[in-house]
Amino acid sequence: MGEEIALGCLADYGRLIVPVWHQRFLPALAYVTKFRHFEPIVMISQSRDGELAARLAKRLGLVPVRGSSTRGGTTALVAILKALEKNPAVIHIVDGPTGPKGIVKPGLITMAQVSGAVILPAIVSANKAWIIGSWDEFLVPKPFSEVTIEWGQPFVVPRDIDPARFEELRKEIEQSLSEGYAEADLSLETNEGLTPLEMAINRGLDEIAQLIREAGG
Repeated sequence: MGEEIALGCLADYGRLIVPVWHQRFLPALAYVTKFRHFEPIVMISQSRDGELAARLAKRLGLVPVRGSSTRGGTTALVAILKALEKNPAVIHIVDGPTGPKGIVKPGLITMAQVSGAVILPAIVSANKAWIIGSWDEFLVPKPFSEVTIEWGQPFVVPRDIDPARFEELRKEIEQSLSEGYAEADLSLETNEGLTPLEMAINRGLDEIAQLIREAGG
């Protein structure tokens, strides 16, 4: 599915939070380049690896905010909420920076509750990829692999949400991402050919690879 779904949510709600797994962050970045003119915000950890990721994100047209759920999380959340007053979209890594893998942390719900932004899960997959031996089994698509992105159902978080519903919603989004990734991975085992959107994503991955080489040099 194309970016018209995300653009439709932006038009309907004004602000948008796109949750992704840390494992799928790299191919997701390639797609985000299609939204450069919105200058999407992304929270990136304060670690050494985060410094490279922040430089890369900035080169791709994103607005990096340094922090995480373990270091500077409250400060970063406040900074993101302030940035959302000007920038309408956030790319949020729901299980970073150290996991557990696939577990949606409460900050996602809080961010949507306070800002009024709609949550639109991004389902990113690749049929051929290297898997890094990290806590999240970080996924790096191989050259010429088929990369796809689909959108889950949007979630709206009421400002007056009670604690029980807060936790229910967190689990619903967690399940939506987990099932969405599993279905997308399974469907790629039999799909053939690339759509124009998928070819654009692969071009974006080539650009990211070049930026990583430049940043490391």
